Amino acid sequence: MVNSRMSKEIVINVCMGTGGIAAGGRDVMDAFIEAFRERGVDGRVEKHCAVHQVGCRGFCARDVLVDVSLDGERTTYQYIQAAMVPRLVEEHVLGGQPVTEWTVGPEYHAFHDRQVKVVLADCGNIDPDRIEEYEGVGGYTALRRILSEMSPGEVIDVVRESGLRGRGGAGFPTGIKWKICADNESEVKYIICNADEGDPGAFMDRSVIEGNPHAVIEGLIIGAYAIGSAHGYVYIRAEYPLAVERLRRALDQARAKGYLGKGIHGSRFDFDIKVKLGAGAFVCGEETALIASIEGERGMPRSKPPFPVFKGLWGKPTVINNVETLANLPVIFRRGAAWYASVGSEKSKGTKVFALTGKIKNTGLIEVPMGISLKEIIYDIGGGIEKDRAFKAVQTGGPSGGCIPSQHIDLSVDYENLIRMGSMMGSGGMVVLDETDCMVNIAKFFLEFTQSESCGKCTPCRFGTRRLLEILTRITRGQGRPDDIERLERMARTIKDSSLCGLGMSAPNPVLSTIRYFRHEYEAHIHEHRCPAGVCRELITYTIDPERCKGCGKCRRHCPVEAIEGQPKAVHVIQQEKCIKCGSCFEVCPEKFSAVLRA
Repeated sequence: MVNSRMSKEIVINVCMGTGGIAAGGRDVMDAFIEAFRERGVDGRVEKHCAVHQVGCRGFCARDVLVDVSLDGERTTYQYIQAAMVPRLVEEHVLGGQPVTEWTVGPEYHAFHDRQVKVVLADCGNIDPDRIEEYEGVGGYTALRRILSEMSPGEVIDVVRESGLRGRGGAGFPTGIKWKICADNESEVKYIICNADEGDPGAFMDRSVIEGNPHAVIEGLIIGAYAIGSAHGYVYIRAEYPLAVERLRRALDQARAKGYLGKGIHGSRFDFDIKVKLGAGAFVCGEETALIASIEGERGMPRSKPPFPVFKGLWGKPTVINNVETLANLPVIFRRGAAWYASVGSEKSKGTKVFALTGKIKNTGLIEVPMGISLKEIIYDIGGGIEKDRAFKAVQTGGPSGGCIPSQHIDLSVDYENLIRMGSMMGSGGMVVLDETDCMVNIAKFFLEFTQSESCGKCTPCRFGTRRLLEILTRITRGQGRPDDIERLERMARTIKDSSLCGLGMSAPNPVLSTIRYFRHEYEAHIHEHRCPAGVCRELITYTIDPERCKGCGKCRRHCPVEAIEGQPKAVHVIQQEKCIKCGSCFEVCPEKFSAVLRA
């Protein structure tokens, strides 16, 4: 029998993005469905009770996130596991009393309060596998109005008036790109969604497609209509199986509803979309390498000009926009170009999605208005630095971005300001660094990535990034030379000026920005053979302070090479010739003694 209390309208939303699933989201969903089934209710089909999967909620560090809504009154829970579900059903769903010790706290609301959600507005609120839910929040209304009331030129005018710029990195005005392609006379044109998100720590595009694939599809259709294209592609990483699955399901649903195919919604416009799995190379995010990959060739950049809008896929005019750019379009046409242009800064309109990671308390996916300060992002949204350590820098723009130091924490985040600081917007990675990070090592880390991902086609990138990495490696090993800083700067600028594509042109950014703002750390490594942050192993020396050591023996017992000598309750000594500088002694020394010193 169905409990009389369950006559209320009950909606359970479970985060089922990649992060939510990894934290146990599937088990949580199954537990809710089973709990309702035991009470005579099928939570997947009953009109008054629905258990929904939703996409990423943003605050990934608190998964599994669950919403329990009774007659529209929503309560959000964090860190939910399957074993907790019966109590939620008994006390909250049936008893009407939220389980307060499991609900989100003030930090959850602070995380969301400063955000302005456009692209992510419906992620976490609708089931990505149900086109009806996307239509229920206004999905495809913009497309229907465009096809019935607007010419392609009028569509382009709206995009230009909105001020929307490409969110893939360069920030080129979307409407201008479309206008150039539309003016090219060609019977065949292509439009491509670039979902080849390869930056370490970046998950913006993946989360949008997992949480709201129809927004990307609708944006792609709008773009195709504007430029006169009948053929579209989504080039997406094969390493994103969940996003690929939901995208393909959404495409099938869009075709069944008449949003793709011949004569879309009674118009004369024909358009369809194919999915192309990425080749697994970072360089394929560059537009000409991406085109080569779709054509079945090795993903290597081509010289420009001609640009893809003139000669792209199979030699035809081609527009390439990334996921976030396209997902903005349905909202722009529903709410108007003037509304969108009112959000953000003077030259950078709208919002930007960032993956907030690194040494920060609140990691996750955020969407903020252009022009917001770094301080607001890091402290108001991100909750500050882990363990309340000192903020040192933030690296933006992915592995080819730059590091912005703490003295510029009040910087307004937009395209121009980030470039002025020696960094860039990129696709939206934002890695927060604290006082324990070595900036020379950070530059080396990102160079290792870009050097290994270089396609090798052009000499400056192929050999130049390798030489940069060799010098950085020497410096971190205590083998730096007096003129290494000047050599790094000279080589970095040469690589930027002479590389074929954006990967090579931007790869030196981490080196140049860290030298610009943290030159003293390079000098300490080279001239003093010292790593100020205590990160570079070859430059670290561990000693034991005889005044502090109480002879507890923890350091000796944890040393993997038996380099520490000493009797119980007597001062211990590290034999430097045996020490491998692993840091175990430093980590296990009781904080009340702090006898192991690192220099």
